[in-house]
Amino acid sequence: MTTQITVRLPDELVTFVDAEVTRGAVSSRADAVAKALTRERRRQTALADVAILRQRADDSELDELAEHNAAHPVNLGD
Repeated sequence: MTTQITVRLPDELVTFVDAEVTRGAVSSRADAVAKALTRERRRQTALADVAILRQRADDSELDELAEHNAAHPVNLGD
C-alpha cells in the first residue's frame, strides 16, 4: 500500500532529485524520497543499536564489532 503526500522542498533539492531521475539513479521523485527516508530510518536504527551496545559492551567488544563491520560493508540498496 502507498499513500500520496505533498511535500515542499527547497529548489536546490528538487534540482538534485530531478538530476538523479534524469541520470537514472532513481525512477521518479517519489522513488528518490522513499530511498532517502529508508536510508534515514536505517541510520537512526543503527544509532539506536550503537547506544545499546555502548551501554552493554566493554570497549574491546566495540572494537571487535567495528573491525568486523569494516571488513563486511553493508549494501544500503544503492
